[in-house]
Amino acid sequence: MSTGDMHKAGMPSAFDDRRLALHFEGEVQGVGFRWTARRVATELGMTGWVRNEPDGSVSMELQGTTAQIGTFYTLFDRAYQRYPLRYVIDERENMEPVKGESAFHVRF
Repeated sequence: MSTGDMHKAGMPSAFDDRRLALHFEGEVQGVGFRWTARRVATELGMTGWVRNEPDGSVSMELQGTTAQIGTFYTLFDRAYQRYPLRYVIDERENMEPVKGESAFHVRF
């Protein structure tokens, strides 16, 4: 099945924008987590935001193609190879993409 056929059939292609709401628990504050997320997302041309939560967790909305999202996870993990973090994605939810968003921001 070609990419065009998958899109017509309602299946996402690697070129469709997706947006994920993610909630991270573990070693995610005080280790450059937000800034690394912003750097990787910006390098990949993705949009969204990331912020620390008062309970020590981190929330993120990440928008890009399926291929960009997969690459984001790979590059983010690679950034911490020398100092591996222990964290889990506690929650993950698909959202509607935000039209007109132009960058990835760290929120305070």
